[in-house]
Amino acid sequence: MTPTDIRRQVVVEELDLAGDGSTAVMVRRIIERGTYLGHLHTKSLDTGSRPNQITSGRVRDSSPRISPDGSQVAFLRSFPDHDDAPTRLCTMPLAGGRVRIWAPTGGDPGFGGIASIAWSPDGRTMAFTADVDPPRFIAGTRPSIGSSASRSKTLQSPLRSPTARRIIRSDWRWDEIGHLDYWSHLFVLEMTTGARPRQVTSGDWGAGAITWHPNGHTIGFSADLGNESDLAPFPKIWAVDIDAGPRSKRSIPRLVLDAPGGATKPAYSPDGRWLVAAGILEPEPLDDISTGLLLGPADGSRPPIELSPGLDRPFGNATDTDLTGWMVHGRHGPIWLDNRTIVAVISDRGRSLPERWVVDPKTGSPVEVPAASDRASHGPWADATTHMVALGGGVVATLGTLHGRAPELMTVDLAKPPSERRFASHTTFGSAWQRRLEQPEMRRIDVPGPGGPIETWIASPAGADDAPLPTIIDVHGGPLGCWAPAPHVEVILLTGAGYRVVLPNIRGSGAYGREWIRPQLGNWGGVDADDVHAVLDHAIALGLADPARLGALGLSYGGFMVNWLVATSDRFAAAISENGVTNQVSCWANSDSGPEYSRASLLGDPFTPDGVEKLWGQSPLKYVMNVNTPLLMFQAEADRRCPASDNEQFFIALRRLRRTVEYVLYPDESHTFSSSGRPDRRIDRMERMLTWFNRYL
Repeated sequence: MTPTDIRRQVVVEELDLAGDGSTAVMVRRIIERGTYLGHLHTKSLDTGSRPNQITSGRVRDSSPRISPDGSQVAFLRSFPDHDDAPTRLCTMPLAGGRVRIWAPTGGDPGFGGIASIAWSPDGRTMAFTADVDPPRFIAGTRPSIGSSASRSKTLQSPLRSPTARRIIRSDWRWDEIGHLDYWSHLFVLEMTTGARPRQVTSGDWGAGAITWHPNGHTIGFSADLGNESDLAPFPKIWAVDIDAGPRSKRSIPRLVLDAPGGATKPAYSPDGRWLVAAGILEPEPLDDISTGLLLGPADGSRPPIELSPGLDRPFGNATDTDLTGWMVHGRHGPIWLDNRTIVAVISDRGRSLPERWVVDPKTGSPVEVPAASDRASHGPWADATTHMVALGGGVVATLGTLHGRAPELMTVDLAKPPSERRFASHTTFGSAWQRRLEQPEMRRIDVPGPGGPIETWIASPAGADDAPLPTIIDVHGGPLGCWAPAPHVEVILLTGAGYRVVLPNIRGSGAYGREWIRPQLGNWGGVDADDVHAVLDHAIALGLADPARLGALGLSYGGFMVNWLVATSDRFAAAISENGVTNQVSCWANSDSGPEYSRASLLGDPFTPDGVEKLWGQSPLKYVMNVNTPLLMFQAEADRRCPASDNEQFFIALRRLRRTVEYVLYPDESHTFSSSGRPDRRIDRMERMLTWFNRYL
């Protein structure tokens, strides 16, 4: 692989399934003339036919949702060549045909681009969320988002910048890239009448993760209605009746699932009796508490229970592989297969797989729950990550990686025990681009570590023997992320250039249980750095790594770890940190989520001398005088999670010390631009990465 091969990358990134399980609809993302495009494809699961492309053009179609009767597909459409055009709600026949645009149109006042969408049970009404007037913080003259002057503009690209922003909450920028100038609220659109969309919720809070009750009149959603939700962001599940009058109590959101540690992703059982969501019952949880599945009565008459409190594994896909594209949030459930069975994705030891929970439909008590296990012992079923899951007609369909290949459409029978489960693949059009390129040989080993075995993948060039090679240790983000059997695109690139890449799931990595995370809380640069060195020592002892030619690479928390390693060790010949952290004291407030992130991670706070000292003690900048390793720093200029201001401190200090350092800024890009940024910038990053390692390693 070479950097320009990024233009060939394809990602099958979204999925929905017809109610009878016969047909899947997917979004296939491509790069064309320097721009990402997304088109809908359908695939019959009953035949061996190829996927059928049903949309085309210079568009990015996303969020496909098949109507209850299976005749239509709703989706969102954006226009990559016209960033000022709002995202539109569209429908078309599932078999292909004319695309109809529903909203926003020239006659839709009061809201901007649309986000999540959901069909009503009878297929006659569409619910969606959209950013809505009034602005939260904008001051001075600026066209309203519903005015004729601004209707053609997205909220992120206004006609002109505001006079000012009057900030009274700390979450005005909590989205990694920009300003949250508007709340997102719930709307409904009567598809049979063609009437204008009607706003259902309003207030100084935002709604998301919408779901219909089977009665067709009630919608559940996730929201935090607290006055200080910016300080303690723990949303709960609410419900509202869409057919209630404006003065009815039923038009006021009512709490139906109270989770002190936050809840989202609600789903009603088919009979409307129960409500399941992903959440945490413990108040103000720390990072070592995994999100689980919570179940309670749909009317909120009793507190929820956790369905598998002993699982100690996080809900969703916590793995780090950018073969999924990193542009779309995964759909991981929970989803009801029937009135007894719930399906959701669980991350376990570097894998993320669909699992099932069986409950008593009368009492809600759990009857069967998954157990944490060593997925590596489950053979072909194990080495997968699940990015999307969809159900229909008893069929469980997924989009995900398997044995290192890019995501494809698969089905699996969850009624079988884990050791007997197998994925059945139904497409090849998502990973065909990989067949043109040499793929790394992935070897999984358990490295003896000071805190226990460290599950590690060693990626080697195709056909390489076990002789020592220049070796790069790549540290994942999070720190609650974890490497998966499927490699990053950069791993394919580096092994193609002759490097060996070591991918360890050190202490602090998610999906290995509380006891693996807890020692790293409030101890960044402690046990995690010890594990990195232990893994490198083991690779050298195996004869795989050349101790004179070691490199380090990492993004986000991985970028912190690279900065820390070069500031506390001289064993590396070259290093690259990307959107990392260097000064925990300043990052506490400069990061969009800094105070809450630091609380949950036990990093410290700036309110006492001891708290400041704790933050400073976990800051690579404290040890910058010790850096002698040639360091290349990548930074996305629009990153609010690990902002440029933090990493500039490290660069300026190293420059003043006259050390070998380069700082490369990428305009307009956000935290994970390496995988989802503009293609030419991703290519430039890869070229610089290879040049740096080739020069010094």
